[in-house]
Amino acid sequence: MAAQAGQASLRECAPGQRRSGWLALVLLLLSIALLMVGASVGSTGWESVLRMRDDATAWQIVMDIRLPRSLGAWLAGALLGLAGAVAQGLFRNPLADPYLLGSASGASLGSAVGLVLMGSSLTSLSLIYRLGMTGMAFAGAACAVGLTVVLARNVQNTLRLLLAGVIVGVVLGAVRDLLELKHPDILQAMQAFTLGTSAFVGWEGCALMGAVLLVCALATWACSRVLDGLTLGEATATSLGLPLTQLRYGLVAVLALATGTSVAQTGLIAFVGLAAPHLVRSLVRIGHGRSTLLAAAMGGTLLLAADILARWLVAPQELPVGVLTAALGGTYLLWRMHRSTRAAGAM
Repeated sequence: MAAQAGQASLRECAPGQRRSGWLALVLLLLSIALLMVGASVGSTGWESVLRMRDDATAWQIVMDIRLPRSLGAWLAGALLGLAGAVAQGLFRNPLADPYLLGSASGASLGSAVGLVLMGSSLTSLSLIYRLGMTGMAFAGAACAVGLTVVLARNVQNTLRLLLAGVIVGVVLGAVRDLLELKHPDILQAMQAFTLGTSAFVGWEGCALMGAVLLVCALATWACSRVLDGLTLGEATATSLGLPLTQLRYGLVAVLALATGTSVAQTGLIAFVGLAAPHLVRSLVRIGHGRSTLLAAAMGGTLLLAADILARWLVAPQELPVGVLTAALGGTYLLWRMHRSTRAAGAM
C-alpha cells in the first residue's frame, strides 16, 4: 500500500506537464534569442550579427570568439543548473548548491595543478589542453566528493555529509592557495577561475560541456525516481523498492562531473546552480525527471544573460561574470527571504 501511495503521489498531473512544456518552449526560444544577442555584443558594444556577415573579418570574430563564448556560457550554466537541482533533491535542502560537497574547491585545485603541469595560459584552445584541464578539474572535484563521502562514512547521513563537505572545501581551498603562492605565474589565470569568466571558451570546450551535459542529463533522468522518493521521505523511498545507496552514489558522481566540467571551462560562478532550481519550482510543480532538465535550461539562460550583461555594462572593458551572478543572485535570494518573512508574519 505504501508503495502504491508513493507511486500515486509521484505521478505528474496534466496541468503541471502542460506548464512544463510551455516553460521549456519559452526557455528554448529565449536561449536562441540570447545566443543571437551574445553573438552581437563585443568589446565595441552592440553590433548586429546580421550586418556583420558581409565583413569576412567581423564574421570570423563572431564564429571563432563570440558564438562559442555565448554557447559555452549557456552550457556551463546548464551544467550548474542541473547539478543544483540534483544537490537540492539529493539533500532535500533548497539551499543546497553544486559546490556543497567541496567539489568547487576540488575542481579549482585540480585546475591549478593542471595550470602548473601544462602551462599557465588560459588562451590555448587546443583539444588536448581542454581535455587535460577538464580532466584535472573533474579529478579534483571527484576526489573532493570522494573524500567528503569517506569522512561522512556514507551517503545516508545528510548532516554529516554536509559538514564533511564544508571541511573538505576549506582544506582544499587552502591547499590551492599554497600552490598559488609557490607558483606565482598561475596567479593571473587562477584569478580568472576564481572570479568566473567565459572569455576563454572555444568550440572544443563547448563540445566537451555538451557531451558531459548529455551524459549527466540522461543519468539524472534515470535516477529521477530516487529524487522523487526522497522528497516523500526515506521510508517512502525505501518502500518503493529503489536501490537508494547505489543510486545516491550515482547522483553524487553526476554532481561531481557536472561541476568539475563547468569549473574547468568557466571558473567558479556563484548562485546559478542555487537560483535556477528555485525559479523552476516557483513556476511549475512537477517531478524531478522534468524539473532537473528545466533547471538546466534555466541555468543556461541565466548565465548567458549574465554573461551578455557583463560584456555590455562597462564595454570595452568587461565585468567577471561570476561577480555579476553573485551580486544578482544574492539580491534575488534576499528578496525571496524578505518575501517569505512577510508572508509568515501576515499569517
